[in-house]
Amino acid sequence: MIIKVCGMTRPDNIKEVAEAGAEWIGMIFWRKSPRYVPMQGIMAGIVPDRGSIRQDAFGSARRVGVFVDETPQSIITHAVQFRLDFIQLHGQEPPTLIRNLKETLHDLCPGIRFIKALSIKSGDDLAKWEEYRHCADYLLLDTKCPCVGGSGSKFDWQLLEQYRGDIPFLLSGGIGEEDAEAVASLRHPMLYGIDINSRFETAPGIKDARRIQSFIQKLRQHEQD
Repeated sequence: MIIKVCGMTRPDNIKEVAEAGAEWIGMIFWRKSPRYVPMQGIMAGIVPDRGSIRQDAFGSARRVGVFVDETPQSIITHAVQFRLDFIQLHGQEPPTLIRNLKETLHDLCPGIRFIKALSIKSGDDLAKWEEYRHCADYLLLDTKCPCVGGSGSKFDWQLLEQYRGDIPFLLSGGIGEEDAEAVASLRHPMLYGIDINSRFETAPGIKDARRIQSFIQKLRQHEQD
């Protein structure tokens, strides 16, 4: 099960979280988020002069850029500048946008993949996966809320039984340390990983790497049981 830690903002913290076992690192490029990562400023240690990413900050972790109804040109610029492995679209982006971005980024960022987030409260929300079946590589199933992600609350995981799609998904929304056993017990065939964020923070954008490491260890142990 892939462990994605989203809402990262600082190079030293990214390094700690990657070393704690996170396999995917998410950076939010949405200005309204308290975990917003500007192109310049606090990420200067990750994107130095010449635009190359400091590899030692991420180690072997993959880089995910999170966007909310952003312009295609901005997404492309960030994908190249940050050398993203994944683009996560967390707004109302239509399938045609993903297809166009894939075509544009085919040569600029070979191998880049797309995650489409769906906000879930009911089975009808899950049914929207079909719109993205021919363009999204992964889904991220998050809790529907007035904000855009990072709510710290869960949706009813029993709804996952209604998902009959063929796109692998990551489970998100309010997952905390106490959920290791419950997450490990999920047996959906398309469950590819989990996304954790606010429940492991000491402040918006700053993660407690020790708690993340402890959670991952508990999760792996329960997966083996």
